Amino acid sequence: MPHRSGFYIDKITKSIEEVLSGRNFDTEVLLLSHKDLKIVTKKNGWFFNWKLEYSQAGHRVFKLNIERDEIIQGLISIEPMDNYVEMHLLENAPHNYGNKKQFAGVAGNLVAFACKTSFDLGFEGCVAFTAKTKLVNHYSETLGAKIIYGKERMGIFTEAAGNLVNSYYKDYLHGR
Repeated sequence: MPHRSGFYIDKITKSIEEVLSGRNFDTEVLLLSHKDLKIVTKKNGWFFNWKLEYSQAGHRVFKLNIERDEIIQGLISIEPMDNYVEMHLLENAPHNYGNKKQFAGVAGNLVAFACKTSFDLGFEGCVAFTAKTKLVNHYSETLGAKIIYGKERMGIFTEAAGNLVNSYYKDYLHGR
């Protein structure tokens, strides 16, 4: 079960990958709409209260979709700070959990989006988040995240952020 900043990186992919076929699908990240809030509910299998997150001042909630498809594959809440992007929440859609998940790479795609947003804002890809202790090593290994404060405060910095962004956004950083 996920928890605040308890996302699991199942695989770094080119986009998202259909587990059964191994096919990759191009994705798009869009702002979550007010209409979407009716879909992303606990009643529909989502763990977090996205309506509450959507209403938080400064937080921007985005959805990951396969291009030209309205089905939400995952959600992320981010907030631009002074010189980095804060990741508040990240969640795979209910159909992308467990050993019967439909798509792999959703969480990695959303973290790459947060890093890309940081580059877009001139923050050199820097992203920060609070991790659950049991996932700190996992985030170090899969994302290149580093402990920045205490035991659970982590950051993704320019080099690791660039690697993630280049995995999901081909040639985005080329020539930067």
